[in-house]
Amino acid sequence: MAALEGAEAARATATGMAAVTASLLGQLRAGDHVVAARQLFGSCRFVCEELLPRFGIASTLVEGTSLEEWQAAVRGETKVFFLESPTNPNLDLVDIAGVAAIARECGAKLVVDNVFATPLWQHPLALGADCVVYSATKHIDGQGRCLGGVILGSRAFIEKGIHSYLRQTGPALSPFNAWVLLKGLETLPLRVRRQTENAAAVADALAAHPKVKRLIYPGRPDHPQAELVRRQMKAGSTLIAFEVAGGKAGAFRFMNALRIVRISNNLGDAKSLITHPATTTHERFPPEVREAMGVTEGLVRLSVGLEHPKDLIRDLEGALAA
Repeated sequence: MAALEGAEAARATATGMAAVTASLLGQLRAGDHVVAARQLFGSCRFVCEELLPRFGIASTLVEGTSLEEWQAAVRGETKVFFLESPTNPNLDLVDIAGVAAIARECGAKLVVDNVFATPLWQHPLALGADCVVYSATKHIDGQGRCLGGVILGSRAFIEKGIHSYLRQTGPALSPFNAWVLLKGLETLPLRVRRQTENAAAVADALAAHPKVKRLIYPGRPDHPQAELVRRQMKAGSTLIAFEVAGGKAGAFRFMNALRIVRISNNLGDAKSLITHPATTTHERFPPEVREAMGVTEGLVRLSVGLEHPKDLIRDLEGALAA
C-alpha cells in the first residue's frame, strides 16, 4: 500500500475504523482540538463528536466544501483536520489542497479518508495531506471476505504517533487477513478500472430516469463540483448516489425488487451492492441532522461491481419500475 500510495511508511489495522481512530488518537492529547467535515460516515462522526470529547479533545464540524468554514474553525489548540472525499454517501468533494494549505498555516495535520476515491483515482498525499486512511475491507479486499484498515504517511508521522499507539493498544491486523488483502491488491487496478467504467455507464443510464429525483456521480459533468473533480480526481470511481421518488417506502420497494444488485452496507466489492443510508450507515443521527447532511429518506448509495453494465442497468430499471 505504501508503494501504491506513494507514502514513506504505512501500518495495517484490524478494520477501517481502527485506522481512522488510530490516525486521530495517535497524535492527539487532552486539550487539543479537531476540525472535521460534517459530511462523514456515521462511525467517523461518532469518533469526532462522542469519542474524542471523552478524552478531553474538542471537535468542530464544518461544511467540508467551504474553505471559509475550515479557516474560521481554527483555534490556537487545533492539531488535526479530518475529512473524507468524496463524502459518504452524497459524493461531495472537499478541496484537499485548499484544506491542506489552511492546515499547514495553523500547524495542524490533515488526515484524509480516501476510501471512495481509491488509490487509483486520487492521491491526497500529493495534494498536501499528512495522512491517508483506508478501510481495506472495501476495494482493497474487493470480495467481502475480511476486515482491515491502513494508515499511510511520512516515516516521521507514522513513527512519532501511530506506531506506538498501535503497538500499545493492539488493533492489529491478523496474519491471515493480511494475506487475503495482499491477494486483493494484486487485482485492485483491474477491478477498480472496470467498476469505474461500469459506474459511469450506470450513472448515465439512470440520470434521466423519471423515478430518479437526483443523481450524483463525480464522473458526470453535472456533478455540482465537476471542476474540482477534474482537478483532484483521475476518474469518478465506483460509487453512485441517487434519490428515488417515494421517500423511504419508494427506496425500500426499489431495493427489494433488485435481482442482481445485493443489499449490503459494504462497498467496493466485485458484486454490485446497494444500501439505504438513512436506516444503516447514518441511522444513529436524528432526522434533522441527516437532513443537514443531505441524507434524505429516498437516498440510496450504489456500489457498482464487475457485472456486465447492461445487466446492471436492466436490473436497476426493472426495480425502478416496481
